[in-house]
Amino acid sequence: GRRIVVTAGGTREPLDPVRFIGNRSSGKQGVAIAAAAARRGADVTLIAANLDVAAPSSVALIAVGSTAELADATAAAAPTADVIVMAAAVSDYRPESVAQTKIKKDQHPDVLELRLVKNPDILRSLVDARRSGQILIGFAAETENVIESAKAKRRAKGADWIVANAVSPAAAVFGGERNAVH
Repeated sequence: GRRIVVTAGGTREPLDPVRFIGNRSSGKQGVAIAAAAARRGADVTLIAANLDVAAPSSVALIAVGSTAELADATAAAAPTADVIVMAAAVSDYRPESVAQTKIKKDQHPDVLELRLVKNPDILRSLVDARRSGQILIGFAAETENVIESAKAKRRAKGADWIVANAVSPAAAVFGGERNAVH
């Protein structure tokens, strides 16, 4: 009987019409959370950024691409949600400018410099706008000092929970079938 918003997948920040800056998130974890909540009777909205897996048919799906699109969709869905689970892997930075045509290597020097600017902090903005009783859960993908980094993130963001994933190359988490969290 609860209304749950879950974000999943990885955002992509365009460099040009062909290329993007992104991350290795498959969206499996967020999709699994959304499916489990729906099986338990929740009214679930899944805000999905570039999934490598199919979204469950039992949820309302909103497809997004970039961090800005994810921020807009989440802000629109948040006011009526009892719980928001921010499992998407959000790009912290985006290119300062996006080329309108494909960047061709034969038209540029051997080193192409990119200026990146910070993307909005979606979780922090949700915390700032939260309504009474709303639960906000963030995720932290960490390569080192996993527990300490997650605790610091929870304090800085003001979320109720932070779910920490150890994502070092040895963990082989991205796209895998098994995962352990803290």
